[in-house]
Amino acid sequence: MLKNLEVLIKTIRDRKNSTPDKSYTNKLLRDKNLSVSKVKEEVAELIEAVEKNTNKIHESADVLYHLLVYLEANNIKIEDIMKELEKRKK
Repeated sequence: MLKNLEVLIKTIRDRKNSTPDKSYTNKLLRDKNLSVSKVKEEVAELIEAVEKNTNKIHESADVLYHLLVYLEANNIKIEDIMKELEKRKK
């Protein structure tokens, strides 16, 4: 299951380190204003989906994808986030 997450992160990083193409991921990586607006939009859609009990999984996937792209675009590594979470364990 987490293998899918690892593959997604690798794909995002590959797109970031490749020449610009017409992929949606590449567009988000290169346009930080678009990326941040999509994160905000997708979080709002998730909140609405939870409140209405509809499309929660779909909207959660959208949030996760857009957040991962936003983090990568801003050089925030998921590995560093995981280390921080590990430090917080009690």
